[in-house]
Amino acid sequence: MGIRRMIRHLSAGQLAVQAAFPAHALRAIEGAIRVAEAAHSGQIRFAVEASLDFAALRHKQTARERAIETFAQLRVWDTEHNNGVLIYLLLADRDVEIVADRGVHAKLGQAVWETICRDMEAAFRLGKFEEGVIAGIRAVGEHLQRHFPAQPSAPNELPDQPVILR
Repeated sequence: MGIRRMIRHLSAGQLAVQAAFPAHALRAIEGAIRVAEAAHSGQIRFAVEASLDFAALRHKQTARERAIETFAQLRVWDTEHNNGVLIYLLLADRDVEIVADRGVHAKLGQAVWETICRDMEAAFRLGKFEEGVIAGIRAVGEHLQRHFPAQPSAPNELPDQPVILR
């Protein structure tokens, strides 16, 4: 396990999340999800986690592995058309992962998500957390709109509120 990564994770806490995502930013992200979902039948979730615990670090858990766990925990996979997408941010690593359900992933593939993740990470390096997340939500929404157009009777199957993992 890398000592630098260990220090970053052990020193990152909920205050780091609150600094990067104050209440107004969380409300703006929720609004961006709501607007994006009005244009398609997909479901978008955003989750941020300050750091991994010691056991996860000792086992060298990656942000991707944690994102997949979170995808399951938040039941993003549990949508009628298998069109849920999780945007996961591991703040201590400044690592963004997008996990898409099989219905979406089959149409787009990993390269699309990687491009969106890298753009978001570039904004985060500049300290633009709210802007980076909202740009990522819009990009995901544009892809969902092309492949999963809005359906007037489609329910909002997942909450739009950002999730702060502890």
